[in-house]
Amino acid sequence: MAYQQMAYLYDRLMEHAPYDQWLEFTEEAFRLYGKPAKRVIDLGCGTGEITIRLAEAGYEVTGVDNSEDMLTYAEHKASHPHSIQWICQDLRSLKGPAGYDAAVSYCDVINYITEPGELKEVFHNVSALLNEGGLFLFDVHSLNHVENDLINNTFADVLDDASYIWFCSEGENPGEMYHDLTFFAAAGDNKYERFDEYHHQRTYSVDFFTKLLAASGFGNIKVYGDFNLKMENTLENAERIFFSAEKRPG
Repeated sequence: MAYQQMAYLYDRLMEHAPYDQWLEFTEEAFRLYGKPAKRVIDLGCGTGEITIRLAEAGYEVTGVDNSEDMLTYAEHKASHPHSIQWICQDLRSLKGPAGYDAAVSYCDVINYITEPGELKEVFHNVSALLNEGGLFLFDVHSLNHVENDLINNTFADVLDDASYIWFCSEGENPGEMYHDLTFFAAAGDNKYERFDEYHHQRTYSVDFFTKLLAASGFGNIKVYGDFNLKMENTLENAERIFFSAEKRPG
């Protein structure tokens, strides 16, 4: 399908996503770590909602995604397109960019890396693109949220010009799920176009992610729940788990 259709449809159905909260979380994390960041890379940037907000906040930003269609749409809607570098690469084989003060990866992008070995490779790739002491911020679905709120449930939303039906089924492993999505987009004259997508995600325990980060060259690892940067905030009922980690020297 043309990027204008799917990318626009994605933005339309995600228009109430907490993009401003992701930006606020990022900037507050920078303040808490006491590390002013200038160059930031957004991994799995999609249509660029967070990337563009970071650029508008004054950061020198690079957006990375493995979908050329999403990146084309993101560049098209950026108010100052030349202030953002867009790179089409898979995070599992990310090569080239380096010298960043911070890397962010939000909206459960990391959950799309479903194999432990590939996840380790992604964390190593992120470490390689960061400066010493650089900050890595990302979020994932919590195991509790996946097991109690998502798997084996059906979701739907209907707007004037778009709608979707989403079936979420359980995978073979804990925290694993498959998304069977059907989208309908208005095509004029009371007609709708149908698009189908199939997504595979997996999440792990907080302990698993923490150990993998440590094994990939990160230290000073902190964990938060649902955009709350207070360490005492309980993770037990959080739907979204946030991690922050610094690249260790050497």
